[in-house]
This record gives sequence, structure tokens and C-alpha cells, in this order.
Amino acid sequence: MTSSPQPTTPQTTAGKNGGGGNAMALLVIASCQLMVVLDITIVNIALPHIQRSLDFSTTSLSWVVNAYTLTFGGLLLLGGRAGDILGRRRVFVFGVLLFVLASLLGGFSQNEAQLLSARALQGVGGAIASPTSLALISTTFREGPERNRAFGVFAAVSAGGGAIGLLAGGMLVEWLNWRWVFFVNVPIGLLIALATPRWIKESERHPGHFDITGALMSTAGMVLLVYGFIRAAQDGWRDPLTLASFGAAVVILVLFVLVERRSVQPITPLHMFADRNRAGTYGIMLCLAAAIFGMFFFLTLFVQNVLGFSPLQAGLAFLPVSAVIAIGAGLASRFLPVYGPKPFMVGGALLAAAGLSWLTLTDVHSTYAGSVLGPMLVFSLGMGMEFVSLTLMALSNVPVRETGAASGLLNATQQVGGSLGLSILVTMYGTASRNEAETQVADFLQQADPAQRLEFRRTGELPPPWSHEVLTAGVSSAFVVAAIFTGVAALIAILAIQVRPSDLERLKGGTPPGAV
Repeated sequence: MTSSPQPTTPQTTAGKNGGGGNAMALLVIASCQLMVVLDITIVNIALPHIQRSLDFSTTSLSWVVNAYTLTFGGLLLLGGRAGDILGRRRVFVFGVLLFVLASLLGGFSQNEAQLLSARALQGVGGAIASPTSLALISTTFREGPERNRAFGVFAAVSAGGGAIGLLAGGMLVEWLNWRWVFFVNVPIGLLIALATPRWIKESERHPGHFDITGALMSTAGMVLLVYGFIRAAQDGWRDPLTLASFGAAVVILVLFVLVERRSVQPITPLHMFADRNRAGTYGIMLCLAAAIFGMFFFLTLFVQNVLGFSPLQAGLAFLPVSAVIAIGAGLASRFLPVYGPKPFMVGGALLAAAGLSWLTLTDVHSTYAGSVLGPMLVFSLGMGMEFVSLTLMALSNVPVRETGAASGLLNATQQVGGSLGLSILVTMYGTASRNEAETQVADFLQQADPAQRLEFRRTGELPPPWSHEVLTAGVSSAFVVAAIFTGVAALIAILAIQVRPSDLERLKGGTPPGAV
């Protein structure tokens, strides 16, 4: 059952900056979130250049992305708790500065180990800064339309940051070099750290302790789970190390739940899942994050390898995504007080599913305008509507002392869902592309000239157009699974989300009946 809405503790810092001050505070918070989110995708376009420069193998190259997302997602809950205990502004600035340091180290990396270490440290900095930035919105903006608009901006940045990262990555790689996808964070982060004390007030500090054991167990469990899927894509589901990774992940995650249930102040407040709406929100976010990570990853491969786009062209191709996500977020923010979040949660997921289903029709003869742009825009509109609704629902009726943990849990769900979902989609991609490769190799050997056959024996790689057929088969299969994820999200929204009249009163800025 849905728990009855409870009045939250008055937030003494909310609204004290005034209109102009609040606008600057939102600019600082949104800039931090943009910096953290776009770093998930900004390196995607730079990966081939990083591989050549630092001699990465194809397998280890995937960890340039995973080292960031896994530490980011695994430690988000600890970051949220740190903000509650030590003060959100203080923790926010520390996280930003740590992110800046890691970015500097990443840009100067000379080998594989240095870069992966820097990426992991970036994830730690992001995990500290991101949940506190979301919680700062709750303590800076008054509940109602003012906070709804702020959440709309934050959600648009969170959802659209991936597309901006692809564009920025393309520009930096093409005009400078791959190291600047890291260096670009340094001046931005320093400006954020300098502006924060001026425009953001410190929140109240709440006594507590850090659940280090819980943080380490959850991170280790997720790393092993993601590694198991990636290993399965390369070596199959019966590989001993694949099975061992899955087994260890299950054991650690079960122990994590048992530890959290007995902890006085757990890193994951399990009682939050007792609220039907909030539990449904986390489930929806898990599914949608898997879809959006997959959409960016596989469309990037398709437009560069099949359509032949340059890094900059690929980045520009994704620019409409950010604009349409902002439109969807704006529409949701405006009409949420009237209709409530459920129509946007259901409708957004269905639009995303429709866009991904459309993308499954792409083939080697597809064009950007004819086969990619349309479904990408439909998907993006749905995502923009979703993220505003999910953000508001996740923090609805949460006491002030737990907003950091609640926002951290929402962000963690997004990152974990993205990491897990992408690893599952990569597994599906690998299976489909291997099956298609068997057909294409036979066709290639019949049609290739002697020079092409000799090169194939030397490298083991098919040339175009045969390689394009293999990649497209894998990408289409991945989009089928991603569409299923969004369909499940729509089903959860239909069955789990229940919006009461008192919830609408809160969205309008009023006092629900019976609230004191």
C-alpha cells in the first residue's frame, strides 16, 4: 500500500536567496550535474583515440567507461549520507574538487593503469557531488511550482547531459586531442567550487555515522555483476569465471541486504522501499537508465562505423536529443500540478519504447534523417517527461534529514541500471553479431579478392560492407532488449504508481488535508 503523505520538516534555507540568488544557485547546481553526467558519454567518442595512444586492448578499453560508472553508482549512497551528516554545501564542494583533480590526472595519464585509476577517482568525486546537488535543490527552493521548475531544469540536464557529452567529445577530439575530454572539467569545476559559497547556503548537519561496510559491499557486488555480463559477452555463459562472478555477486548482494537490515543507520534506508510510489519510481528508473545508456552507446557505434560520421558529426547528430529532452521536461514541469506524475511516467515510458522499437528497423541502407533522427526524437521526448516525474516522486514526503540518502538512492539506481543494462545489451549485441558473422564470413570468402582474404587472415576482421552487416545485426538486437526494458518501465508505472489528491496539493505548493 502507498504510505500516507507526511508533512516534511520545514526547510529553513529554502527560498532565502531570493529570485536572483536562487537562479544563480540553480545555475551552480545544474552546472555540476552537467559536468558529472556528460563525463559518462564524453569519452565514448574519444575511445578509439585513447586505445591507439595508450595501447589498450579492446577488452580493457570498455573499463574506461565502466571504471567511472561503477564507482559513481556504487558510492552515490555514501555521498548522499555524507551530505546529510557533514553538511551538503561542504560535501558538494569537496566532491567537485575531487572530480577536478581526477580529471587533471586523467588528462595527463601515460598508461592504462593511470587512466583507469583516474576514471575510478572521477567516479568517486561524482558520487559525492551528484546526490548532494540534488538534495541542495530541496533545501534551496520552496515546495511547489518553484521547486518543480528547479527539478525540471535538473532533470533536463541529467537526461540531456549524455547528448551534450557526445557533442563536446566530438569537438574536443577533432579540434584538440582526446586528453581535453578530461582537461575541460578543470576550469568548469573550479568555477563551480568558487561560486558555491557565494550562492548556496549550508544545510543543517544531522548526526550519524558512515556505513562504510554497506558502501563497499554494494559496490563490490555491482562490479562483479557487471563484470559477469561483460565476461559472458566475450567468453560465453558457461565460462567458469563468468559463473564465479555471478555467484560471488549474488552472495555479496544478499549479505549487503542482511547487513543493511541490521544497521542502525544503513547506507540504503530500506524503509524507503516500503512506500509503493517510491519503490515503483526506483524500478522505473532502473529500466529507463538501461535503455538510455544503451541508446547512446549503440547509436554512437552505428553512426560512426556504418554511416561514416566523423567524431564531430556524430556529436552534432545527437544534439537534437538535448533539445527535445528539455522540451519534454518543460512540459512535464508545467502540467504536473494539474495531472500528477503518473500520466507522464506511463506516457514517457511508452514513447521511449516506441522510439527504440523504431530503431530496431535500422539496417546497412539506413540514413540518419530517414531512420535515426525520428526514433531518437520520440525516445528523447519520453525521457524528458519521465525524469522530471521520477525526480519529484522519489523525493516526495521524504524528511529533510533523509533527502541526501533519497536523492543518492535515485542517482544510484540510474547509474546501476545504466551499467547493468548496458552490460546486458552488450551481451545481446555480442550474441547476435557472432551469429551474423558466421553468415557474413562465408559470403565474404566467396566474394573477396585475394588481397582481402590475406588481410582477413592477418587481422581476423571483416571489411565493409560485411562488417557493417555484423554490427547492424548486433545493434538491432540490443535495441529490441532496450525496448523491452522501457515496456517494463511502463508496466511498473501503471501497476505501482498511485497519486493521491494530497500529492497534487504538494505539487501545487499547497498544504495537503490533515498536514500540520
